[in-house]
Amino acid sequence: MGSVFSLRQRAAFLLLVASAVGCALAVFAYVTPLTGVNGSLGALIVIGACVALAIGAFGLAFVEHGVWHILLWVLLLFGLIGTAVAGLFLHRWWIAVALGVGLIGLVIDLTLFRRPARNRREERSA
Repeated sequence: MGSVFSLRQRAAFLLLVASAVGCALAVFAYVTPLTGVNGSLGALIVIGACVALAIGAFGLAFVEHGVWHILLWVLLLFGLIGTAVAGLFLHRWWIAVALGVGLIGLVIDLTLFRRPARNRREERSA
């Protein structure tokens, strides 16, 4: 029996879950006393960035191909790297690990990226 979701959508779901886990870890660091970053602006920025990554991952699952897919992919790549570095600056290593898993999902999405069928037919006929 086939799955309802394609592999690309599963890769985007992996990125979505990784972003949600990173957000949960950042919220924990923000609200828990004695973490060293509780109530800090840096933790709030990481929370906001993880929410933005989750929204982008949701969009990536439904954008098929073309310029929007490439633009969203590049923005998510920069967002993942920047947020992971921010997590490292906060000494929250698990945030960086979670976003590293999200990077794996993003790379899987890139390897499964296909050009539109119209362009593939033109290449075969040439």
